[in-house]
Parts: sequence; C-alpha cells; structure tokens
Amino acid sequence: MPLRKRMERYFAFEELHTNWSAEVLAGVTTFVTMAYIIFVNPAILKDAGMPVAATTVATCLSAAFGSILMGVLARYPIALAPGMGLNAYFTYAVVKGMGVAWETALGAVLISGIIFLLLTLARLRQLILSAVPPELYAAVAAGIGLFIAFIGMKNAGLVAANPATLVTVGNLRDPSTILSAAGLVLIGALMARGINAAMLLGIAVITAAGSALGLAHWTPGTQDIRAISGTWLHLDVRGTLQLGLLEIIFVFLFVDLFDNIGTLVGVGKKAGLFDDANRIPRAGRILTADSLATMFGSLVGTSTVVSYIESAAGVAAGGRSGVTAVVTGLLFLVAAFLAPWFGAIPAAATSPALILVGSLMVSYAGEIRWHDPLIGIPAFLTILSIPLTFSIANGLAFGFISYALLRLAAGRYREVNWLVWVLTALFLLRFAYLGKE
Repeated sequence: MPLRKRMERYFAFEELHTNWSAEVLAGVTTFVTMAYIIFVNPAILKDAGMPVAATTVATCLSAAFGSILMGVLARYPIALAPGMGLNAYFTYAVVKGMGVAWETALGAVLISGIIFLLLTLARLRQLILSAVPPELYAAVAAGIGLFIAFIGMKNAGLVAANPATLVTVGNLRDPSTILSAAGLVLIGALMARGINAAMLLGIAVITAAGSALGLAHWTPGTQDIRAISGTWLHLDVRGTLQLGLLEIIFVFLFVDLFDNIGTLVGVGKKAGLFDDANRIPRAGRILTADSLATMFGSLVGTSTVVSYIESAAGVAAGGRSGVTAVVTGLLFLVAAFLAPWFGAIPAAATSPALILVGSLMVSYAGEIRWHDPLIGIPAFLTILSIPLTFSIANGLAFGFISYALLRLAAGRYREVNWLVWVLTALFLLRFAYLGKE
C-alpha cells in the first residue's frame, strides 16, 4: 500500500470526511492565529532574566514538538505551545515575586510535567475528564467562544480597559482598529459564501494591506537556532526539590490540567470528536502528549506547554485529523529558523479570525436545557465566568461548584459523580487560598 494511503488510513481521513488540502489549510490557519506566541512568550520570560534569543527558539521548538506529538500520537487537530497566563505566573509570581531563580522555576515545570504524566498513566486525568457533567460540555465550548471573541476584540482595539466600567469601546479611529474591522467584514463575507479558506485568505489580505499602509512592522532575517544554548538544560531540579516549591508545582499542575480539559472540550465539540457516549476517544493519548510537551519545554527553556484554544480556528477551517496539528508543528519548526519573518502578521489580521471563531462556538449554547435550573444556572455561570475572569479553569470551577451545590440543595446529590465532589472541594480550597493573596 502506498505511503500516502497508509497515512490517510492512520489519520482516519475517510471516517472524518477530510482530505490533505483541508488539513494543510487548517494547520496553516491554526499556526497563523497563534504565531503571536513566538514573540509574546520571550517578551514575558525576558522579565525573568531569560535570554530573548534562546526563549524564542525554545518557544518554537516546544510548540513544534508538542503539536507534532499531539498530531501523530493522539491524531487530533490540537496545537500546543507555551501557555499564556502560566508564563506570566512563571515570571512575575515565581521568579520576580518569590525571588526564585528562573533555572529553579524551570525545574518546577519539569516536575509538574512528570506529575502530569504519572496522573495520566494512572488514568486519573482521564477520570477527571469523564467526571465533567455532560451538561457543562456545551457550556464550556460556548464560554470559550466568548473568551476567544473577547481576546480578538481586545487585540483588534474594538474594546479597551476603562477604570469606571472595566471595559468600553476602543478607539474606532485608530488605523489598526479600522483595519481589524475591515478584516472582520471580509472574513465574514468569505465565510458566508462558503469558502473554506476564508480565514486564511482574510488574514493574508489584511496582512498585505497592513504592510502597504505601514501598520505591519517587519524586520526580515533569520534566527540563530544555536541561541538555544542559553536555556537548553539549564533547569535546576535539585534546587527545586531543596526549596520545596510544592505551591508552584501545584499551580502549574492545576491550571494546566483544567485549562487543557476546557480546551479539549471546546475544540472537541467544534470538531465533532465526541462519540455517542459523549466521550473523546484516545483522551489518554491527548493528555500524554501534553505532559511530554511540558517536560520537553522545561528542557529547552520555557514555561508550561498547553493546548491552544486557537486550534479552533483550524477546526473552523476544516481540520479534523492529527495532520492539522502536524502541519502547525512543522511551521513552528520552520519558525525556529525564520522567526523574524512571521513578525509581518499583525494583530489586526488575526483578531478578526478569533472573533468569528468565537461566534461559531457560541452556537453550542443552543444545546443547553435552559429551562432546568439545575442545568441552566451552572451552564450560565460557566459561560459567563470564562471570559470575565479571563480563565477557562475558573469557568470550570464555577460550573463544578454550582452544579454540585445546587444538586445538594435540591436533594439530588446522589446524581453527582463522587469525583465532582472532590474537585468541587479542591476548587473551593483554591478560591479560599487565592482570596488570601
């Protein structure tokens, strides 16, 4: 059998009703929407005292490793990269706030990755995934849709911070905001015409327009991959164990665990990955890929690697198999050598795609039985809290807690999975701890 046919069979092209062109297009789309991490992650880790050139290469290599591993091992269109939020926690809370050396903090990342893997092999992470109440799956997907759209509107300049009202309308006269609005109309029109490459075409057109108008700042050049020597194997595991940084390891573990579950649910709903029993096949492989990617990231020199919700953009473009993630990973590998070239993609080009992906995912709210308070209230709190707290993990927390407590109040506590009670207690303890900050 030809290699191409064997690959199509391995990635289940026929069952997923997909093809090579759709998968490659989806992989490119996912990469373009999350390429910002190539520059943002090193900028954050720089404040921890880490060399920018090294962390740029480390960001690309960890994203490439994680995405390709996810595509080949788990065969899902989910891309990975160093997580936003966790990189800020790494830099500002651990290194700068607690005075921990970045090498020691990397040791904590490695240990958390090892714990991830052990929990996966013990099937505890899969058990947690199966414990998510079915009613909350659609709510998580819809909440993530609002989250993505909110990030897109913020990056586009359509909304801005306001000390009196928290958020308000942005500067609609700003050229970049106008360009984003034009991209929103363009991509929306292409989608309305049923063009599969709508998002990628829209991003390309807006990038070209931004360059012509001087809104896309680009410095062509190459990246010296040998710069990785500045962080490669610089982690200090012995120092981590001597300091007893259990709190740091727990935060890396907790946030990554529930952010990944949320991403998995959101992308899974969008890609139709759930089976008839409302479960995701090969979930253990997904979590194993995530664990190994985090461990690899700590070795090359970056904070925790997580699944990216921007993967939903590739799914919206038609991606259904692991080939999508592999293509995204290969592009990150190329970026390790040519990172400056990808600086030409402005936020004005990618933000409209995120907004429209969010609009597609919010449609899952229609699956929720809103008339039942035991379902509608937890679903509503989940949907609302994900974008308003800027955290998928917090959204899951509000959903779990309200789901369990409402059933307890209604005398229907026997309907609640025992693990949901355990997780509810952990969420409450987490909020109690955070309240002391």
